[in-house]
Amino acid sequence: MQSLLRWLGAVVVLSGAAFLLGDYQNDVYRKLLLWITLALGYNFLFGVVGQLALSHFAFYGTGAYSVVIFLFQANLPLPLAVAAGILICIVLALAVAIPATRLEGFYLALATLAFAQLFIVVLNEGGSVTGGNGGIANYTLPPVFGQTIDGPWYTAVIVVLMLGTLALLWRLDNSWFGRACRAIRDNPQAAAAMGVDVPRIKVIAFVVTSTLAGVAGMVYAFVDNTVNPAIFSLENAFLLLFMVIVGGTGRHLGSVIGAVLLYSLPFVLSPIIGHHHAIVFGLLMVVAILFQPKGLVGVYDSLRARRARAASSGAPK
Repeated sequence: MQSLLRWLGAVVVLSGAAFLLGDYQNDVYRKLLLWITLALGYNFLFGVVGQLALSHFAFYGTGAYSVVIFLFQANLPLPLAVAAGILICIVLALAVAIPATRLEGFYLALATLAFAQLFIVVLNEGGSVTGGNGGIANYTLPPVFGQTIDGPWYTAVIVVLMLGTLALLWRLDNSWFGRACRAIRDNPQAAAAMGVDVPRIKVIAFVVTSTLAGVAGMVYAFVDNTVNPAIFSLENAFLLLFMVIVGGTGRHLGSVIGAVLLYSLPFVLSPIIGHHHAIVFGLLMVVAILFQPKGLVGVYDSLRARRARAASSGAPK
């Protein structure tokens, strides 16, 4: 019961913040929440399961394009369009995962990178279906139960999505499935020897996290009411990887820290160094790998441990 109250409290606080912000700040806040959602899912795939896949943003784009195409070209009702989009993501994730997750490390990264690049080519060459280079624009979210959801209310929808993603991944991470994933990450051969079905677990993890990215993409489609290939570029796929590494792989809190930091940095650095903030991202990743392999969440853990030692040493005997 207490856990449920904490989740509800988080929904109220994070959603309530949107009603205190202006239009521009709300737009930035919505996109930050979506980056956190993506980072949480990718962190599970990369940090918990140990799969270096670069296709996460392709599934984000798949969800976004699917819901728009099904709604405004196939003229499906919103619930059916969402269901069809989720089905597309699941089928596509299975098609990628079954052969690709038999690969490891660099080879898995290359295979999923090729898929991500192929996805961009399909978007650019999709003609009237995908809108080509210009994408699809000038549409709006249909009313839900007769109500128009926009502004801060749509931000609340994204808050629910982010916290729902976190709750699901938290439950998976703290179940037998999460323990199996970490065993595979640490030593696939030892995990297989203990009875873990390594290929099956990898495929499930890939499909679940990719589908979550697709759902986030469906929600993103109505943030700017436009989708185009540039949004789902490989540059953003690598930025997502940086977020997880800098924040701390394998830790949900690390995903949040990394996403908040790297999403916010351009707003701080752009007035100073222009569009060269990508250099700072690269330096941050190098520094994190060399001096703090556990990411910024490792710094947080060290500070907590130091405070706990100081408190215990100062306690009366």
